[in-house]
Amino acid sequence: MTHEIVIAQTTSADEDQAKALARGAVESKLAAGVHIDAPIIAFYWWKGKVETAQEWRISYMTTTDRLPALEAWLHEKHPYDVPQWITLPVSGGSEAYLSWVADETAQG
Repeated sequence: MTHEIVIAQTTSADEDQAKALARGAVESKLAAGVHIDAPIIAFYWWKGKVETAQEWRISYMTTTDRLPALEAWLHEKHPYDVPQWITLPVSGGSEAYLSWVADETAQG
């Protein structure tokens, strides 16, 4: 059985915010699991100048079916004006893990 699994990523300004965005998505069944990476340093253009910030990367494991709802939820909850939102296709993996992601995010 093949499941269309994706990893969606965003960042947050602090660890507590990252944990809230992670827990909320899992509790809402929008993601089967979430990883939060240790602080990273980001460099980016913002309003005409180069900025730097410490951020936490949040990676959501979900399905393509749940991705639109996860994205809408994230944009509603995220405090950034323009939060990072990228998706990475999962082209392989253990069937047991892929099934788990699909099962945990299945609606009703």
